[in-house]
Amino acid sequence: MSKPLEGRLAVVTGASRGIGYFTALALASEGAHVIACARTVGGLEELDDAIQAEGSGSATLVPMDLADMGAIDRLGGSIFTRWGKLDIMVANAGVLGVVSPLAHVEAKVFEQVMAVNVTATWRLIRSLEPLLKQSDAARAVLLSSGVAHTCRPFWGPYAASKAAVEALARTWAGETAHTTIKVNSVDPGRTRTAMRAQAAPGEDPMTLPHPSEVAAKIVALTRPDFTESGKLYSVREDRFKDYQLPQ
Repeated sequence: MSKPLEGRLAVVTGASRGIGYFTALALASEGAHVIACARTVGGLEELDDAIQAEGSGSATLVPMDLADMGAIDRLGGSIFTRWGKLDIMVANAGVLGVVSPLAHVEAKVFEQVMAVNVTATWRLIRSLEPLLKQSDAARAVLLSSGVAHTCRPFWGPYAASKAAVEALARTWAGETAHTTIKVNSVDPGRTRTAMRAQAAPGEDPMTLPHPSEVAAKIVALTRPDFTESGKLYSVREDRFKDYQLPQ
């Protein structure tokens, strides 16, 4: 029996751990070939071992730092040379920065958050859109956060970056409305990840959903039969949300 994503090609950033790792694993289990991108080589190798152990999909490992914008451009070029198209893009990689009053955030920290979370996401869109347009059913998922809307005190850089990511997703969805590309944001909610542990070190991680639970929801948005675009999916609420203008 064929798998839902058999023969499809997927890029996942931040694939060496957490939500990215389990999203890459879940995509492969549904038959996709996953181009797994991350800085941590050891984590990528563990992912490859896990994918091979399952025996469903396959992976190409791409050690790269998303702060290296040239590397993102080279990624698109390499995919074009080898495959000529792309079916799925999951922009998952991100950094928290610091939980701190805005006035106390160091410039280099703020700039790193914006570079990795926002500029790199735009650069991925720029590099990979021509490849996605060659797919019969391209799907793009950009990871957001609830703080993009709550603007929680002391989370300023991260909140601002995720609000920007959602703006990119909404704009891109509108621009590609008459193509095969469907673009959505995902708010995973509090999840048992290293980033969450950094943000809330006193929290019991066992009270939080495992990243594999979030990954399953993300993968559902990448299948060819999924047709929503320009919306925000809340994992915790298990529903899509429409964007509205301020009132």
